[in-house]
Amino acid sequence: MTSSPGSPKALNLRFPDPAQRAAIEAAARQEGMSMQEYILQAAVDRATAVEKTFLAAFQASQARSGEAFRDLADLDLAPEQREAEQTARRDLDAPARGHAA
Repeated sequence: MTSSPGSPKALNLRFPDPAQRAAIEAAARQEGMSMQEYILQAAVDRATAVEKTFLAAFQASQARSGEAFRDLADLDLAPEQREAEQTARRDLDAPARGHAA
């Protein structure tokens, strides 16, 4: 039997361990789902958990970086260094000029 482009294709569910298959079948039945639905939902749940863990770590990293840069802002720079940074910032903010080829 072939599937048309619009119809869903069943997963090929092969389990080398019959006990594992039986446990998944029982869990799917208890949830009122097919094995395919149960496995796909478990995959989505796992991916969502990984994403949440990643985002939490990323936000913690951002907070640490923000604190580090905030600490730098509190440094009392020498007037020469402050002037050099302001000049560099003006140079970066200035509109780009074309170069002759």
